[in-house]
Amino acid sequence: MRLIIASNNAHKLEEIRAIPGEHFGEILSMREAGIEHETVEDGTTFLQNAEKKAREIAAISGCCALADDSGLCVDALDGAPGIFSARFAGVHGDDEANNDLLLAKLQNTENRGAHYSCAMALVYPDGRLVTAEGELYGEIGRERHGSNGFGYDPLFYLPDRGCTTAELSPDEKNAISHRAIALHNLVAKLKESKS
Repeated sequence: MRLIIASNNAHKLEEIRAIPGEHFGEILSMREAGIEHETVEDGTTFLQNAEKKAREIAAISGCCALADDSGLCVDALDGAPGIFSARFAGVHGDDEANNDLLLAKLQNTENRGAHYSCAMALVYPDGRLVTAEGELYGEIGRERHGSNGFGYDPLFYLPDRGCTTAELSPDEKNAISHRAIALHNLVAKLKESKS
């Protein structure tokens, strides 16, 4: 069974491909499947956006489609940037500007608690929907550390590991990330449905 991942983000594709492989014969990005489509992410939750993306790609491709929506939720900012994480500073995907803005907003704040949140939606050609979510808890550091990962990883500090997610190797991050947790939860649901 072919699975289309509703993304062309190389970092996300790498993380996602590493986990649900046994359930699908072929896993392709939208680009590899020849699909050029931009979903308008107008949901109010990560799950709504993920489901919308997956449903649109499943309808276009006639294949299973897997989409995620994820972001950073900061306690002192009442959960912001949340669904606006990628465009927090105004331009989609400008990691440097997003991190600069986050540091500026937390400049005089002692409460540094935050978590990454990920929602996954898998839609089958017949419309069936399987969803799962995952979260990774940590703190927002006061300066960037590490060069791995992407997004807010250089600022996302893991107290139990004494480093940021950008200081983890890709394999270490993939083992504990919010996306990995959501994927493992999704795979567990797939296994349950087959048993």
